[in-house]
Amino acid sequence: MHRRDVIRGLSAGLVAGGIAAPFVSRAAAQSGKTLVFGGSVPLSGAAAETGLNVNNGYITAVDYLNEHGGVEIGGEKYQLKLSLFDDASDPSRAVTLIQRQLDEGTQFFLGSFGSNIVLPTAAVVERAGKLMVQTGGGSDQIFTKGYKNIFGMYPRASRQTRSTPEFFKGLKPEPRSISVVLTNDAFSKTSAQGMVNDCKAAGFEVLGTYELPEKVTDVSSVLAAIRAKTPDILACVTHDQDSLLIARQMIATGTNVKLLLQELGPQLASYRESLGKYAEGICVHTYWEPDAPFKGKFFPTAAKFAEYYHSKFTRPITYHVAGAAACIVTYILAMQDAKSTEPAKVRDALAKADYETFYGRIKFTPDGDGDPLLMGPSMAQVQKGKLELVFPENARTAPTIYPVPPWDKKA
Repeated sequence: MHRRDVIRGLSAGLVAGGIAAPFVSRAAAQSGKTLVFGGSVPLSGAAAETGLNVNNGYITAVDYLNEHGGVEIGGEKYQLKLSLFDDASDPSRAVTLIQRQLDEGTQFFLGSFGSNIVLPTAAVVERAGKLMVQTGGGSDQIFTKGYKNIFGMYPRASRQTRSTPEFFKGLKPEPRSISVVLTNDAFSKTSAQGMVNDCKAAGFEVLGTYELPEKVTDVSSVLAAIRAKTPDILACVTHDQDSLLIARQMIATGTNVKLLLQELGPQLASYRESLGKYAEGICVHTYWEPDAPFKGKFFPTAAKFAEYYHSKFTRPITYHVAGAAACIVTYILAMQDAKSTEPAKVRDALAKADYETFYGRIKFTPDGDGDPLLMGPSMAQVQKGKLELVFPENARTAPTIYPVPPWDKKA
């Protein structure tokens, strides 16, 4: 049965201000041994567009593993169960939901989407001595508090742009200047500062940094400042809807740069469809694509993962889908290494993890974030409505379009 944008088995139980009935696969319900993964996801509210992708990724992995007979851990067979609830993109609601699950005995947690939600929920899970593997939060604050039980699929925000200047330097003619727009939130501020530091260290001139409020409806004054001192490259460390707003107002005001990089937004098919021909040439960091050359246990290749996902969902696939599924796969690989489902033993296995998977190589730093060299982003560019990998060279599926034509010259 195909599941559409909101999973029927999960969303049917949602009530305003209340708690949803958790999704339970039929196979899990029939199994004697069940492994439960708890957490919250934003199925509504400001983060829902990507939250739905994260949610779908969790369900894809659980369905696949259950349909293939479950998993063996320490000589025993387990079916998997998701106990996920809609946090409505609200950090305080998410904390309440996680605490309730802790009180009910849940030991293994998956993350929500957005550092503003992951940060407080991670703190609750850490205090309880339980585990969280998450793909929704990259803020440095998640990984600099000495937590031992929180693991993330991304490098911390300040390390996510380390390879970006190398990409810029490979463009011809080589760009010389950059400006940065950021949103006033924990992830964006840290990631933007990392971008500025890395670009300065690589010899680029940073013409300006412009901070937007968390809720913004107009960026015309910022764009006017950018036109007054036009950079070769404009990097927007902003979330999906803010990135779309910036692009639309750049089009409307004729704000042209040789390359536009947006940290989030272009990875979504809905973003690319909204901009149509104007999306051509916009770049975005990506952590996974279906044609990436990754192989591993369970899902044998990235392409096979995408194929199975599309057999379940009509919603377009993104790297957030794959990252969420990789959280489940990583948990299972760690449990198999530990030959146990005891949290302390699983935690030790996660800390030593070094796994080849359909998502790529998974290895965490001592602080729990993704290894910045092994798990850092690639660069993708919108070309003819789809994402093409343009960096690094060994993963390239198309050459970079640079300089990108002005808005009014896009076909």
